[in-house]
Amino acid sequence: MKYLILGGSTGIGAEISKSLLDQGNEVFIASRNATSRMETKDNQTVVDIDATDDNADWSFLPDTLDGVVYCGGTINLKPFKRLKAEDFMHDFKINVIGAVNTIQASLKSLKNSDSPSIVMFSSVAADRGLNFHTTISAAKGGVEGLTRALSAELAPDIRINAVALSLTDTPLAEQLLNNEKKQEAGNSRHPLNRYGRPEDAAEAALFLLGTKSSWITGQILGVDGGMGTIQNL
Repeated sequence: MKYLILGGSTGIGAEISKSLLDQGNEVFIASRNATSRMETKDNQTVVDIDATDDNADWSFLPDTLDGVVYCGGTINLKPFKRLKAEDFMHDFKINVIGAVNTIQASLKSLKNSDSPSIVMFSSVAADRGLNFHTTISAAKGGVEGLTRALSAELAPDIRINAVALSLTDTPLAEQLLNNEKKQEAGNSRHPLNRYGRPEDAAEAALFLLGTKSSWITGQILGVDGGMGTIQNL
């Protein structure tokens, strides 16, 4: 099986890539953090690419793709009064436009697979009002809208779902978890009394990529320690 992981060099994307490789799959890792334009070894191809660039070169993609995971994301936690239009445009571009470009570039290859699947990442903030989350809430709301609308358009040939996360220990969230006090606060905010780990998100994505989820499309799967639906009193 062949998979494209956009943002596959760090955090959740790296965890997904590792699991897929361990299972014997061929993985194409596309990232702005890649050290060179293209490197191929051990059943993986690593490509330096910016998915938000409308002129990005996607010629490295194989003729057949069995799955695509878009891990692009942002964390920009500021009071609304301090935000500018550019902040909203920046977050929307990375979270939504990058996903649109990636999926459009991959469609032909996905259609050559017997059971293709697309997975994107949203946030608990898209469905729940949280202080200082206006840009990420707006951007991830776009991700969820894209997931639902595109799942209808691509059915029955291609499935598309999203995983909605809460605070997860990734390089993107480093400033939120960089000391013991912040880690304790992160734990206490969740009904399951801990913040997320990359493997929590990766396991959900792997399930949605695989055949065990073959009757699931257009869904937003909450992997959030209960934060999206449970209120601790």
